[in-house]
Amino acid sequence: MPLAPGDVVELDVERVAHGGVCVARHDGLAVFVRHALPGERVRAVVTETRRDYARADALDVLTAAVGRLEPPCPWARPGLCGGCDWQHAELPLQRRLKADVIAEQLRTLAGLDVDVVVEAVPGDADGLGWRTRVQYAVTPDGTAGLRRHRSHDVVPIDRCRIAAPGVVELGVPGLRWPGAEAVEAIAGNGGDRALVVTPRSSRRRPALPSGDGVSVLLGDGKGGVEAVHGRPGVREGVGDRTFWVGGSGFWQVHPGAASALTAAVLDALAPLPGELAVDLYSGVGLFTAALAGRVGPAGEVVAIEGAAGAAADARVNLRDLPTVRVHEGRVDATLRRLGLGRVDLVVLDPPRTGAGADVVALVAGLAPRTVAYVACDPAALARDLAGFAGYGYRLDWLRAFDLFPMTHHVECVARLAPAT
Repeated sequence: MPLAPGDVVELDVERVAHGGVCVARHDGLAVFVRHALPGERVRAVVTETRRDYARADALDVLTAAVGRLEPPCPWARPGLCGGCDWQHAELPLQRRLKADVIAEQLRTLAGLDVDVVVEAVPGDADGLGWRTRVQYAVTPDGTAGLRRHRSHDVVPIDRCRIAAPGVVELGVPGLRWPGAEAVEAIAGNGGDRALVVTPRSSRRRPALPSGDGVSVLLGDGKGGVEAVHGRPGVREGVGDRTFWVGGSGFWQVHPGAASALTAAVLDALAPLPGELAVDLYSGVGLFTAALAGRVGPAGEVVAIEGAAGAAADARVNLRDLPTVRVHEGRVDATLRRLGLGRVDLVVLDPPRTGAGADVVALVAGLAPRTVAYVACDPAALARDLAGFAGYGYRLDWLRAFDLFPMTHHVECVARLAPAT
């Protein structure tokens, strides 16, 4: 008999799969189970069905795996907050599961057999208290919370256990937000704190807090902000350099991420004085600045960023570096317009969907000696690596970082070089 939402079944859990789930089978049908671990037998409720698969939440663990523990957050349970995927697993086990997912995606989508180790990064307390930017959803009655898994439903919470202390101190879930659709809480490592409040309707201004040492910004839902109190963004420090990030602009949310990724990119590329480097999807200029310091006054760095706000921030952050050129525009169109010819180094840090075939072809056409690919999704990374292989570039180095403990997300830095 086919499964239907609400059915409760016993399942033997097999392997981990991409997306914070494990695979089980029921009468031959693949079932993707949350709140389970490989090797367990669970009693699960079906939450969704499709022709070729179903989804379920583990309600009871009949046979537990080694490494299972009680989730530290009371909201990280079936039917509640969907933000965390692996709070029921010890951190070393979480990292092994993420490594297995990366390896499986590389093998399946790129034909690569790679041994993967996911590295811990300083800046969290046993996987908690690290997220420096948290986006809260708000119900029509003004209650702030986090969304259920694969749902628009809002779960009211007391506090988020993976939120950084500076975010928790802002107390968003404990306040009322009439007229707001979302509230982003930001705690920059430069000491700045901000709240970005997005209205539910463009015709009605939401109630806003007074500020009191916290910048309060009114968001337009499209990335733009209006400063109501304080600065229109926050400062983020990396080494001896400070970066300005306006409004809801992108910045890594783990305190140790920016330094760890910068070091990995520089290790992968080994830039030399006088070289020409291209930083694609350059954001506010994190990798651009590091590259400029290595290629020196005889070198050059070309940064390309599609978001207008981020490109504007990059120009501010990099204004003291005369060898840097910042271009705003789609990466593929801008590369074609610039006609750079041959370059020495490329950093590729695309969004979660990956760079895609057109950008891969354009990068390969620049004939760089080395490409450093920073990836937040292992499936997108694997697809793009397969594309690079068609142009003679091979993966020869890979590091993975646990920048999102308790969740299924993981960051990779891959090095590609021409096959010899």
